[in-house]
Amino acid sequence: MARSLTGLVLAPVADQAPGQVGTRTRFTYHEKDGRIWAEYAGGDVVRGNLVGTRVDDTLDFLPHGLKGMGGAPSVQLKQGGTTSSGHCVSTVVDLADGRVRLDERWERESQEGSGTSTVEELPSS
Repeated sequence: MARSLTGLVLAPVADQAPGQVGTRTRFTYHEKDGRIWAEYAGGDVVRGNLVGTRVDDTLDFLPHGLKGMGGAPSVQLKQGGTTSSGHCVSTVVDLADGRVRLDERWERESQEGSGTSTVEELPSS
């Protein structure tokens, strides 16, 4: 199993469609006892939250949050004032340079759309 994601800041390696997560978005991850959560913002995203579980190197971010973690949903608020929610399953990959990458498969719940994306830990300054 890859190392803990607690305190790591990750960013997408490529932009998605306008109004979505992009290379200026920053995700800050936390985990404890198989629970994982992240806050994110930047670019077209004003604020977002992910809440889910981790089993080995698989992260499962739930569309309606996780009991015992305040019930916070996995949702984002965009610059235009709209929101979106969905489900994402990520695989944690240790990179050769010591950083972490997440290979993601996602599907929106609040609107149509699905796809894949990749986020990587930002290099240390």
